[in-house]
Amino acid sequence: MASLEAEYLIAHKKQIGRRQKIITIVSMFFFFGSMVFRVIPAIQQASQPKPASASAYPELGLQQQARGYEMVLQREPENQIALEKLSVLRLQLKDAKGAMEPLEKLVKLHPERQDYKVVLEQIKKQEGKSNSQTNNQPKPN
Repeated sequence: MASLEAEYLIAHKKQIGRRQKIITIVSMFFFFGSMVFRVIPAIQQASQPKPASASAYPELGLQQQARGYEMVLQREPENQIALEKLSVLRLQLKDAKGAMEPLEKLVKLHPERQDYKVVLEQIKKQEGKSNSQTNNQPKPN
């Protein structure tokens, strides 16, 4: 009787082992198959050339980002991050006057932040210099 139970247990363990191997193989097959379906489109997308508009006109991307921050500020006029990013983007677009508005708001909202004040003063000085230079140029007849 003990030998029958031992044989049954051994056979049962072998059967469980075979099932585990089959499940492992099937799982690996599906895992690698799903990876292939994710990797192939990524490789195809990476190999395609980028649109010329994005690389030829980086200002357009900056302008789009600036519009996005402006939309955020319409909903949340005191959003510190949006104000900071908008001022930086406008400076990158060489729009010093446009950058002053969000910086002035940041200085009002956060008077303890010296960096805002310093950047605002620098922009005002540059604007003052550029205005005085354009006023000193002779006018064409």
